Amino acid sequence: MPTKRSGPPSRSLERDLRGAGHEIIVGVDEVGRGAWAGPLMVGAAVLPTDRRVNNVRDSKMLTERERERLFDRIAGWCTAWAVGSASQTECDDLGMADAQRLAAARAIAGLGILPDAAVVDGNWNFVGAAVPHVTRKIGADRHCLSVAAASILAKVTRDRLMRELSENYPQWHFDSNKGYPCPWHKAALQGYGASAIHRRTWIFMDHYLPWPGHRVIRPEQPQLF
Repeated sequence: MPTKRSGPPSRSLERDLRGAGHEIIVGVDEVGRGAWAGPLMVGAAVLPTDRRVNNVRDSKMLTERERERLFDRIAGWCTAWAVGSASQTECDDLGMADAQRLAAARAIAGLGILPDAAVVDGNWNFVGAAVPHVTRKIGADRHCLSVAAASILAKVTRDRLMRELSENYPQWHFDSNKGYPCPWHKAALQGYGASAIHRRTWIFMDHYLPWPGHRVIRPEQPQLF
């Protein structure tokens, strides 16, 4: 369900960055970090300065039907856009922070142009060296137009993939829950165990599977001095 609506996102952050001398500004947002199954995805969107698509909001403020209706309009409106992915195996092997950095790097590489500034939703820089300058803002998906556009592109891309995957894994209801926790998802785990696309290092594997020993403990990464 969408969250409570707020006013439309603006271009004020992008204008400030252009005023500071940056020319190509990309909005970046992630989706799927809290899911139990499926990939983590990061959307990246570079917007034109002279045109706007109405009704763009943070993807969480829109229904699935509204996001689907906006997707083609936003994709056609963007100067450049891409969605990068980190698979459930990469999330397990790398850990979520590094998986998010990997998905972001893939999204930036997929743009076909090199931004010189990025706006990311949140308080940490998961874009890293992929873009020379990164502005972090909590709530950027609600307040920054390029980040809101990126959030919709990433969310719809991931939702479509999870609906496709649900045809191969019908017991887990990925078409409706998209891999996130919900009563149907928990019941399916208790009845059928984990599917091939579940994240094996997550602690939910200890709580909801009917037999122990299926969670994979990721080895600690060596400390660098």
